[in-house]
Amino acid sequence: MNNQTVLVTGGTGFLGVNTILALLERGFTVRTTLRTLARKNEILDALSEGGISTFDQLSFYQADLLSDSGWDEAAQGCDYVLHVASPFVADQPKDENELIIPAREGTLRALKAAKRAGVKRVVLTSSFAAIGYSIDPKNHVFTELDWTDENAPIQAYIKSKTIAEKAAWQFMEDAATAMELTVINPVGIFGPILGGISSASLDTVVKGIVDGLVKENAPFTFGVVDVRDVADIHIKAMLHPEAAGQRFLATSEGAMSFYDVAELIKKERPKLAGKIAALQPTPPQEYTKMSNKKAAEMFGWHPRAKEQAILASVDSLKFSQVQD
Repeated sequence: MNNQTVLVTGGTGFLGVNTILALLERGFTVRTTLRTLARKNEILDALSEGGISTFDQLSFYQADLLSDSGWDEAAQGCDYVLHVASPFVADQPKDENELIIPAREGTLRALKAAKRAGVKRVVLTSSFAAIGYSIDPKNHVFTELDWTDENAPIQAYIKSKTIAEKAAWQFMEDAATAMELTVINPVGIFGPILGGISSASLDTVVKGIVDGLVKENAPFTFGVVDVRDVADIHIKAMLHPEAAGQRFLATSEGAMSFYDVAELIKKERPKLAGKIAALQPTPPQEYTKMSNKKAAEMFGWHPRAKEQAILASVDSLKFSQVQD
């Protein structure tokens, strides 16, 4: 049993529910925010699938990224806040502000509520999107020192994550508070699905490839990290004294292309190969390079291999054993 209370925002999300699971397994008292309490059974079902049998240490609060209502109540009495909730859409919105405004304003709402509640530390889930889209990736290894330029010609999601994270650091600079901020910047999050709660990355890449919807190799490569390791690094960052004021790039070693994912599935799960399209390989020099050295050295954080994360996604999607 742990006497510390942690608020996890966005409990119905892929990372959110896995973070709640990891906290409950470690004995924390957990609160989570939902846009509507009608969805709390989705979380309970997912946690049950993950092995949680009692929910005495879990409570639910209704709060929306675009409304002040509910945030103070959710944060009051908490030791830590893990602000995981963020808007994400698979398709580009017609208006980028559909993503930017809730990402920025939701982040500031969570920080302000945490400050008013006397929370010790907020851990913000940002993204590699806020790191890796303004520097030529050739001959460059991306680290926490890199920043995406929000004024560059970038997609709305990338811009929203960059603006939200910068707003968080600016808030901390202006707020003159004892509260601490730590930021996690994950790459593409994969791994096992709990209770049917998936992610846009997982659905687009893994499900898209196995269902034969991906016909061509995308003109980019991406980092891969297992959701269980991302939940773990959030908790490590929450507790480690030296993590205050720091950001951490959360990625496994190496990058992958759609071609790599397709070839991995065909090799390791050959019964699923039926619909997978023949994709062209990515030239080696075009692979994005990223470093998780900072988290490894400070936390002893060593994530699962990217292949493990992808195959865990495949297996949890419960595809029929033989595809037509």
